Formats: sequence, structure tokens, C-alpha cells
Amino acid sequence: MGCAFSSSPSPRKREQRAQGYEEPAVLAAETSFTVNEVEALYELYKKLSFSIFKDGLIHKEEFRLALFRTSRGANLFADRVFDLFDLKRNGVIEFGEFVRSLSIFHPKAPESEKTAFAFKLYDLRGTGYIEKEELREMVVALLDESDLCLSDSAVEEIVHNTFSQADSDGDGRIDPKEWEEFVKQNPASLRNMSLPYLQDITTTFPSFVMHSEVEDYSGISK
Repeated sequence: MGCAFSSSPSPRKREQRAQGYEEPAVLAAETSFTVNEVEALYELYKKLSFSIFKDGLIHKEEFRLALFRTSRGANLFADRVFDLFDLKRNGVIEFGEFVRSLSIFHPKAPESEKTAFAFKLYDLRGTGYIEKEELREMVVALLDESDLCLSDSAVEEIVHNTFSQADSDGDGRIDPKEWEEFVKQNPASLRNMSLPYLQDITTTFPSFVMHSEVEDYSGISK
């Protein structure tokens, strides 16, 4: 008699499926990462996804903990980045989403991808434009995240100077084309869109912590 084999997936396969796992070769072909780097990112992903909720998916609280060492309280910057990583809009970040979104921050990722992501980051309402209030809110959030405080007049100066450069048609909002031109003239505005350690994550393998320095953001007004 022949041996009967079970067709049900192994526990490891079931776990990977629940995490939105995709083969490293597939993700490497679609991103700026190598196969080995994707494999290293999977180990990092597992660590993050079990830090609070033990379900193998990255929840918003775990994302905040990874970025800012705290899971308490809303943070506009962290929550906005989470929303952009959550491509399926289901409230969690799966492994494939994690790799594809993190790839944008790779030093070798195309500048066009970084520019588009940064635009979405500031387009809080999802209208396809960056308006003054949205920029103001994000600047304040970034300052708060950095434990730095600028006066209201200093914040207004950042917003005013940015719009005076970027809003070329003077309609009070920045469209994607105007943003592209602004970034070309102000490359420092994308400085925090590259995380150097992603260049060689297989050897550095740090904690996934993004530090935003206020000078990188206030510098967009120069």
C-alpha cells in the first residue's frame, strides 16, 4: 500500500500565510532589496509583529513602539506613515507591505518613489494636494516627536516659505507637479526619506527606529 501524505500546510506555512509572507525572490525583484536582505527583514518583521500582539502582524501600537519606543498615544507622523505602509487598508501591516513600503527608504530607491511617498505623507486629507493647514499640522507633529518646540511664528514662517517656493501658480495648495519641482530645488526635503542602514541590513540589523531631526524638516523652508 502506498503512503498517505497530508496536504494540509505545516504550522510554519500557516504562520507565514497569516503574515502575508511572500517569497524573498519575488519581493527582491520588486524592490531595492536583495534576497538576503528580504530574509533579514523577515526576521525583523517577526520581532516587531510579536512585540505587543502575538499574531505575527504589525499593529499601529507596535509600529509606534518600533519608531518611537512608545506605543502610547497617537502621533500624527507615526500614524500617517503606518497608514501609507498599510496598503490593504485593513489596520495591520503584512510582511509584503512592510518590505515594499520600507524599500522606498532604501538609499538606492528611485527619487521619484521617495518624492511621491513624501507628498502622500503631507497630503493628510488624501485630496491630491498639500494645503497649508496640512503642512502646518505635520511640521508641528514632527517637532513634537523630536521633543522640540518652535514658536507659532517660526512654524508659520516654515509654512509660508515653503508655499512661496512650491506653490508656483499661487492657488494656495501644492500639487504633485509643483512638489516634484520643489524637491528638485530643495533636495534636503527628502533627507529623511533614506535610511542608510537599509543599504546593508544583513550585517547591521539594527532596531527599526526612525529619528526625524527638526533641521531636516525646517530646512525645507530655506
